[in-house]
Amino acid sequence: MTSVLITGGSGLIGKHLCNLLKEKGYNVSILSRRKSLEPSVLHWNIEENYIDTKAIIEAVYIIHLAGEGIADKRWTATRRKLLIDSRVKSTNLLFHKVKELNPTLKGFISASGIGYYGAITSAKIYNENDLPGNDFLSTICKQWENAAHQFNSLNIRTVIFRTGVVFTKKGGAFEKISKPIKLGIGSPIGNGKQYIPWIHIEDLCNMYLEALENTEIKGIYNAVAPEHITNKQLTYKLAKSLNKKIWLPMIPSFLLKIILGKMAIILLTGSSVSSEKIKKTGFQFKYNSINSALKNLLNL
Repeated sequence: MTSVLITGGSGLIGKHLCNLLKEKGYNVSILSRRKSLEPSVLHWNIEENYIDTKAIIEAVYIIHLAGEGIADKRWTATRRKLLIDSRVKSTNLLFHKVKELNPTLKGFISASGIGYYGAITSAKIYNENDLPGNDFLSTICKQWENAAHQFNSLNIRTVIFRTGVVFTKKGGAFEKISKPIKLGIGSPIGNGKQYIPWIHIEDLCNMYLEALENTEIKGIYNAVAPEHITNKQLTYKLAKSLNKKIWLPMIPSFLLKIILGKMAIILLTGSSVSSEKIKKTGFQFKYNSINSALKNLLNL
């Protein structure tokens, strides 16, 4: 069996991906900060520059998902540093250990984010050739991607997925968006015109699987669904699917800024992002419209 090492394997995306790869016959191991007796759970400590050598030596592919949650806590100076270090230092550690122990690794596949393009709302549809933004989110993504690009120097096929907002049935962004609507207190955020570049968890995990199996896939791809939808459109489609009415006024921007600080920019801005590049590889989305995704996510 082909061995795949996954960082961030205990996270929302990682759990789904691990299950999918095991179903497809892959031998899956994960790197964890906690020591475990499970043979498939291997230890690493980024601050101590440590990885269980078995993890690297046996890996045929590495999928790098690890990183502190962008929206988990307010962006204090300490938190900002942690958000960057958890991505960049971990990637650097993987690179140096692969260079030392396993330079014939067949592929390194890393997450990144559509935040690369900057936290702005515009009519432009961004593609992989567009320049990065100049805010904190784009800084995180730029540094993360630069660290991942080091694997190219070892002639290791490198793939980076700039991931949008991942929708799952339980947990994550979709649950937070849908909960107030289910309670009858949902409303668009800000002016509601900001786009939400989204992707269903199944499509995202299938994209990683495709990157493992299709050696023609290399470089950077946007991991977002083909359909572009605004916050207001999503709110009303969700409400209709749940047979709920939107009766509250839009949630004002200033209120979110008071509650969330600078992190509010995640909710208040958003532009359309293109998925054309990944589609040209032959990848087919199972959920290419929000209507098809909602039927699955809401068990309709």
